[in-house]
Amino acid sequence: MTILELAQKLNTLKSAVVFSHTRPDGDTIGAGLAMYYYLKEQGIKVNLVCDSQIPEKYNFLDGIEYFSNTIDMNAEAFIAVDSANSFRLGTLREKFLQSNKKTFNIDHHISNDMFATENLVIDNAASTSEIMAKLYKETNCSCPPFVANYMLMGILTDTGHFSHKNVTEDTLTMAAFLVGKGADLYTLQYNLFKKQSAVRANLFALTINTMEYYANATIGILLVSQENLKKTNATMDLTEGFVDYPMTIDTVEVAVCMLETGYNKYKISLRSKGNVNVNAVAGIFGGGGHVLASGCMLFGTREEVVEKLCKAIQEAPSVV
Repeated sequence: MTILELAQKLNTLKSAVVFSHTRPDGDTIGAGLAMYYYLKEQGIKVNLVCDSQIPEKYNFLDGIEYFSNTIDMNAEAFIAVDSANSFRLGTLREKFLQSNKKTFNIDHHISNDMFATENLVIDNAASTSEIMAKLYKETNCSCPPFVANYMLMGILTDTGHFSHKNVTEDTLTMAAFLVGKGADLYTLQYNLFKKQSAVRANLFALTINTMEYYANATIGILLVSQENLKKTNATMDLTEGFVDYPMTIDTVEVAVCMLETGYNKYKISLRSKGNVNVNAVAGIFGGGGHVLASGCMLFGTREEVVEKLCKAIQEAPSVV
């Protein structure tokens, strides 16, 4: 399905629910809000949902209050944005899958399992917000500055403000298109990457002290423990971006952030400088994402999880 074919299918709808994924990041929030506004512009009744609370760092955006966790079950279609699989929808997954609605899956993850009846997955796009920007551009949809901000935010967060290897000519072209529509790059950069609370800074300081190196210092692993979360009175959403720190170490090829979410339960974030396919690593444990940025869940003691990860990373295929 092409972007214009997607637009034709969307434009036939009378009502829809847009789903952003659980534990939302900048891309799913930006793409969700952009899809919400796009459908509103077509005269379609729309409901925007996420099973998790939107992190406070995104409160500077106009329209963030449109998110809820209540689904309009009378809607004609369900639309998931930025979800590689249905499990990313969290507690809303069953309603998405068990409905008799038209379902849409709009995403950019190479591991996407095509879980909807209509799938637009562009895995060479740096973000789902980049795909949304193309939708706006190719359909000449009205795009006021606050809507352009949504999509530029998604592009910025999924590219590490244009520092990751997933940045392409299309990425920069779509970013320029959005700036031309009035997106405020300075305000977005400050709120997304520079501004932080003392609580987050304190948690980051404690987390840095957990850094350990493996495989001749080619693997750098951070731990965000429940103990340190409680000690700093921090919430788990404040850990976004922590995994990027080990990537600054010259010998590190793969960075790992282990977020302790419960007893012997860890949410794993993986980053690669370009030699190791971390999507393959995550796939071993039922996760996925991108070749250079992926995630999964692992169970066991800290030592057991580290051992499993290091083995999988060292045996992982190279990036083709």
